[in-house]
Amino acid sequence: MMRNALLFTLWLMLTTHHASAASKGVSASLKAKWTMTPFLLETSEFVAEDGNEKFWQFVDTVKELTVYKNGESVRSYYNLILKKAGQFLTHLQVNLLRFALSLRTYSPAVAASQQIASDEDTPASCPAFVSVHGQLGCSTKDLKKLLKGALDRPKPCLYKTDHRYPGRNVSDVPVVVLYAEIGTRKFSAFHTLLSERAEAGSLIYVLRHFDPQPHKVLLSGYAVELAIKSTEYRAVDDTQVKETSCGLDEMMMLRSFLLPVRKSHPELQGGLGELRKHLVESSDDMAPLKVWELQDLSFQAAAKILSVPKFDALKLMRDLSQDFPSKARLTLILMDTSLTAGSSSLQRLSETLGLHPGDAALFINGQNIDLDTHTPFSILDMLRGEARVLEGLHNLGVTGEHQGKMLRLPVGVVEDSYALDIRHPAIMWMNDIESDPMYRGWPSGVQELLRSTFPGVIRQIRRNFFNLVLFLDPAHQQTVELVKLSELFYKHMIPLRIGFIFVVNTEEEVDGFTDVGVAFYRLLSYIAEEYDLSQALTSVVSMYSKIRVGESLSVDTITAFLKRKFPKANAGRILGLDSEYDERRQAGPRFYQESGLGALPVALFNGVPLDPGEMDPEELETLLLQRIMDATNVFQRAAFMVRPAPAPPPPPRPGQSAHFDRRFGFSDGMSGVTTWIVGDLETEAGQRLLAGALKHVVRRAGSPRARPPRSSITAPPPPLVPSTPSPRPKPRFVPPLQGMDADAFEKRFNTMEGGFLRSLQLFCRDVLKLGAGQRAVVANGRILGPLGDQEEFTLEDFQLLEKMTWSSSTEKVKARVKHMGMKGKQYATTRYTITRYETVLHLSPRDGEVVFEAVVVVDPLSREAQKLSSLLMVSPGAPASLSPPPSFTSYLGSLIFYRLVLEADVNFLANDTMSPGPTARFSQLPESPLLTLNMITPDGWMVEAVSSPHDLDNIHLQEVNAVVRAEYELEHLLLEGHCFDLTTGQPPRGLQFTLGTGQRPLRQDTIVMANLGYFQLKANPGAWILKLRKGRSEDIYQILTHDGTDSPDDAGDVVVTLNSFQSKIIKVRVRPAPITGGSSRPSDAEKKEDVLNIFSVASGHLYERFLRIMMLSVLRHTKTPVKFWFLKNFLSPSFKESIPHLAEEYGFQYELVHYKWPRWLHQQTEKQRLIWGYKILFLDVLFPLAVDKIIFVDADQIVRADLKELRDLPLDGAPYGYTPFCESRREMDGYRFWKSGYWASHLGHRKYHISALYVVDLKKFRKIAAGDRLRGQYQALSQDPNSLSNLDQDLPNNMIHQVAIKSLPQEWLWCETWCDDASKGNAKTIDLCNNPRTKEPKLTAAARIVPEWVEYDNDIKRLLRRIQDGRGGDDEGPTPTTALTHIALKAHAWSNCYGTLV
Repeated sequence: MMRNALLFTLWLMLTTHHASAASKGVSASLKAKWTMTPFLLETSEFVAEDGNEKFWQFVDTVKELTVYKNGESVRSYYNLILKKAGQFLTHLQVNLLRFALSLRTYSPAVAASQQIASDEDTPASCPAFVSVHGQLGCSTKDLKKLLKGALDRPKPCLYKTDHRYPGRNVSDVPVVVLYAEIGTRKFSAFHTLLSERAEAGSLIYVLRHFDPQPHKVLLSGYAVELAIKSTEYRAVDDTQVKETSCGLDEMMMLRSFLLPVRKSHPELQGGLGELRKHLVESSDDMAPLKVWELQDLSFQAAAKILSVPKFDALKLMRDLSQDFPSKARLTLILMDTSLTAGSSSLQRLSETLGLHPGDAALFINGQNIDLDTHTPFSILDMLRGEARVLEGLHNLGVTGEHQGKMLRLPVGVVEDSYALDIRHPAIMWMNDIESDPMYRGWPSGVQELLRSTFPGVIRQIRRNFFNLVLFLDPAHQQTVELVKLSELFYKHMIPLRIGFIFVVNTEEEVDGFTDVGVAFYRLLSYIAEEYDLSQALTSVVSMYSKIRVGESLSVDTITAFLKRKFPKANAGRILGLDSEYDERRQAGPRFYQESGLGALPVALFNGVPLDPGEMDPEELETLLLQRIMDATNVFQRAAFMVRPAPAPPPPPRPGQSAHFDRRFGFSDGMSGVTTWIVGDLETEAGQRLLAGALKHVVRRAGSPRARPPRSSITAPPPPLVPSTPSPRPKPRFVPPLQGMDADAFEKRFNTMEGGFLRSLQLFCRDVLKLGAGQRAVVANGRILGPLGDQEEFTLEDFQLLEKMTWSSSTEKVKARVKHMGMKGKQYATTRYTITRYETVLHLSPRDGEVVFEAVVVVDPLSREAQKLSSLLMVSPGAPASLSPPPSFTSYLGSLIFYRLVLEADVNFLANDTMSPGPTARFSQLPESPLLTLNMITPDGWMVEAVSSPHDLDNIHLQEVNAVVRAEYELEHLLLEGHCFDLTTGQPPRGLQFTLGTGQRPLRQDTIVMANLGYFQLKANPGAWILKLRKGRSEDIYQILTHDGTDSPDDAGDVVVTLNSFQSKIIKVRVRPAPITGGSSRPSDAEKKEDVLNIFSVASGHLYERFLRIMMLSVLRHTKTPVKFWFLKNFLSPSFKESIPHLAEEYGFQYELVHYKWPRWLHQQTEKQRLIWGYKILFLDVLFPLAVDKIIFVDADQIVRADLKELRDLPLDGAPYGYTPFCESRREMDGYRFWKSGYWASHLGHRKYHISALYVVDLKKFRKIAAGDRLRGQYQALSQDPNSLSNLDQDLPNNMIHQVAIKSLPQEWLWCETWCDDASKGNAKTIDLCNNPRTKEPKLTAAARIVPEWVEYDNDIKRLLRRIQDGRGGDDEGPTPTTALTHIALKAHAWSNCYGTLV
């Protein structure tokens, strides 16, 4: 009893101050711009990803499910939806569905239908309606009237994401689009009628979701961080800081207090340890750590995590990493030395994975998940694909650890790396490097490859290292230029062996005087027979040189050449019908046909086909020279290693026979390679495909080393798969092959059930995606096809396909299956393997479950651990293994509190109602530090704060009495793209795009960057129309092709559907438009009005207060109309609410601009550096092209002159003008960093300029691509964390030699820190620069330095009070404006404590 009483007394004494602390914290939530979408509709979209047929089966199952909504609780109705979906999904897929519903993954897909419906002029009070070719109806009774005359009206635009009922495949019938909520009775009535008619083939039935809701949906899948801000300029007494924080001194006091008690009462040692642990863990304050305590800090954290039960380990890692600033001392424990002793194996693991300190790696089923690019939404997509593979293996009996080993087999087939055998006799070689006399003087030794030369010089070695084969049609227009290019290489003695295959008419009797290709070939054969092949080729090449570009070869040209060069030759005997020079004319075309190459012309470099896009003669010369240089590097490495250079793998479509050297089957009868053929056997093409397959089977059966042929083409499905829905065909196939029992075959065919053939037809259509009459070959699930009309799959093709399939995958699977000891009846990409000895924590799944395997290599105190810990806790069906990397220094970058807003399932309250929604909650935060709140969202999200009475940029919990709440909104989803000019291959810099809908064609616009041809447009879920902007863009260019869109290339409008949280990226190709007589230049009546454009940016209430004062000082000194441009990204809700009132009061225009930092540009994580980047990197795309000049003015600046004078100041050809730093205040000489070191040598005689005020000539800026240059330099320099310390001014000063700066007169910017007092009288603007010597708070400095500042401040305060008085009282708590007024009145008091906060 005495022991317990003593411990209780100690606990009570040491925790009194904790109990008295008020409960404070921060919460942040994010809503979508669109309204709530029902779970039933989102579930239908989840099911739809498994196939259109399954979607409609689910719809039929739930077509009246909403009748249960009123009779059941919300939780019960949700479970009912999952139960219905479970009829079509596996257990693992249901878990993924729960995760998808908690993420609201399919909410954009449902909302997209809502937006499309809004373009239909939705009938009022109509819960469901149909649209028939533009006419609407709310009742099934209206359908008959709407269908009448429907085909006379334009058909509606259908999208790839539309749900089309699987009725008859018809086209010339009306299209009926139903807008309704699945599960309602209104929907059921429409659905029953429309599905019956669709099955009858009288209409096409399309379903789109429609369910307008009043409330907005809360989102998850993003992160929130509270970063500890630097307070270098705060003026708080140090003793007070020590009194308000539980730091190291308090910890030392705790130890000194407990030590004598432990000595006098040794029996209490265990209890005292528990008491100390409780007191440490219950403290919310931050404690500084000594240097010796930082050593092995992350190893200690790992040891702490391993000391708890396994299934609590992830939770502890989450708590330690996400609250690291206040939990750091919890890691200071005695740890097991075995953890550090095993660091050598972890070091090898990190080297293998390329991990640096602070990096992390996540592997799911062996696949590396890039944490920088993947989001919860993309990971969910990946898990759905992996689930299909896992369940397939599980159904085959592959379970447990064998699943992972099977998944890691390297069975991928390299599609784009094969070569054609160029030793074929049909190739006519123009030259031979190794034997022709003209190359006799070249050295022939392979070691010549290693001789040093000047960069870019092609080595002249007498070896056929480089070979070009051209497949040409002599009459093709492009052949002229390609032959001329060949002649150019030949005459300049480029070490390139050049060969030709001329593809001409192969008919037996052809008159050369009517067929130019045949005439060309006969002329070539005549010269070759009379002289030699090399001279024949050089002769015809010279004949082509006489043909002008744009023209093609003709019979007249050939006869004229023959008469001129060979006057004694008999043209009729050479070119006529009975020509003697026609012996091998079919050899070239036959080789071309067997090769399976595409449309002519085709080129092979060392046997590797060039892409069709690389065949442009103007680009081919450069391309071939580059290929020669690249191949030289390969040969050099091979020569240095004294071994042959690696040859590309064989082609999938060979022209040569393939010879087998291994068995293609398992000894227990398991099929090694299974081949299906698909075709319409009523056609000759289908019969030839079958004949080739059967010949292959017969030949394989005759091989003594082959297994029985029945396994090569197997059933089910059988090898004979008709792709044309038709009555039972009469068996009139190819003549029976040798050894085939034709009677038995016909008998078997006649006994087959018609339903069986119908099922195969549906399989071809829905699974293989083949149309009627199309042919294909399927080998082990890999589809080759559809084959072209003239494309043949021969016996040799079947042989090589089998060989490739075996060597690339089957052989490895066989070895694994044999190791597993599986029996024959159980038949069954690069992935990483991390061995168990490298793993420090392993969470095993329950037996019999189909699960994903997640392996994480992570420093438990890194920023990556903050994200991964939450992700692993909610990932469905993913047991985890954790391995720490060997080096731990990354926690120094983790001085942030972090929350990943992610839930494994939809949450409900105790009364079975839905919880308010996912929210980031921070509790038990330390009150002493200054915090800033940042939203970390997926790429493609544009988020803004919409409601909060608090300053989210400067959160100080000592100043608040409750939870700081912040509400954000997903304002836009980005449509991103890349645009290129097809004629030049370059981005059409400055080209403008617009984005809109049918009712509002112009809602957003943008311009194309020169950097990657990048552009971005703001949108939301729905269907959008992309166009070139009317004016010069539309006059100069026209859209030619596009990828990633929802409309065909020949459509008038480019339609893009946004239906996902993941980024939508499209590619647009344009070309110059035909020249017309019209012009879109503005007329004199359209001249722009004289407006002074001022740009500024601010973050936090303090700087927004400065910003208002700056605006008022501008307005007081000019009579020119002013338009302010504010960067919307960082403005508070209160400022955005007040700005319309200020604009009305003071008479100015304003616009909020927003631009998402591109994913390809190096990201900044610190908010201040992000703001600096926005000030300089996107000037060319932030503002409309109508803005010619803009002036940037810092928020903490006071203007004393008319800025119109600065706008009209000539910039002498420079794109922008900056003011140099003052140098007149001598006592600051020691702080002028630009006077020595790098800046002194880089600038030379030029000055270093300050970024607080600058004027930009946007026309000049865009014309010289200054923005693209600045972004390129930024991308190069920003990889080094030590460069661009002051990004917004270091970057333009660093680029001063490439992008000139006009130095503005010094009076345009005066700053007390750098300028002496004598020059203040001439100042046209005064900037409140930080003073590194005095660190005086800005509010104090403002009132002291600028007398009129107080007047401006009071003027704005009075206006804000009037605004608040006009709003009246409000019982619902502080509004943003109330908070704004409060901050305006009280800012001076707290600024004395915190000084400069931004």
